[in-house]
Amino acid sequence: MIRLENVGLRYGTSSQPGAGSGPLVLEDISFTLPVGGFRWLQGPSGAGKSSLMRLLHLELRPNAGKLVVLDHDLGAMRRDDLPALRRQIGMVYQDFRLLPHLTAFDNIALPLRLAHVPEDIIADDVAEMLRWVELTSKAHIFPRELSGGEQQRVAIARAVVGRPRLLLADEPTGNLDDTQALRQMRLLGELNRLGTTVVVATHNDSLVERFPGPSLRLEDGRLVSDDE
Repeated sequence: MIRLENVGLRYGTSSQPGAGSGPLVLEDISFTLPVGGFRWLQGPSGAGKSSLMRLLHLELRPNAGKLVVLDHDLGAMRRDDLPALRRQIGMVYQDFRLLPHLTAFDNIALPLRLAHVPEDIIADDVAEMLRWVELTSKAHIFPRELSGGEQQRVAIARAVVGRPRLLLADEPTGNLDDTQALRQMRLLGELNRLGTTVVVATHNDSLVERFPGPSLRLEDGRLVSDDE
């Protein structure tokens, strides 16, 4: 499902492999994650967690090494082929990235519409997700009218509504109270039990203790431990 071999990443003026001229943010990263696996991604702020998540989401190409996601070697893929592969990946961003001109319902429905799912199925699936994240009454509210925690829950619902093969969650509970954080982690756990491969980045050690699982730990852009 996912394999990294000596992956390195530099930010620079070009997104082409090997063209980055900026600082080294990830260095010599190697690990594998099988189909249906789960990993916590831990480390302090600035360790490279978000950069690694962007690589796994195919937003960036590594400057060194080999990256295989969903059994596709990124180095051998054409740029035009990436959007179709990315639609099989759900992503929860720290900054939500909700579309401001769409309601909560339509933000959640977006990945299903991009996949050309029939509208009657979309209506049922989105309604189910709104019930799970306890936002049924906010279905037709725009993001600017939602609290930070509510926007976080919409972002989680959008990421999981299509039952992606791979789910990446970057600090998915950072804006949630304890009750909601536990509820959303149970949702991610249920998806994982149903076969979705899940990677959750967090610096919340207490959350990891409450939901034990294998962990990757980054420090200064290097992988320092892998509890496979």
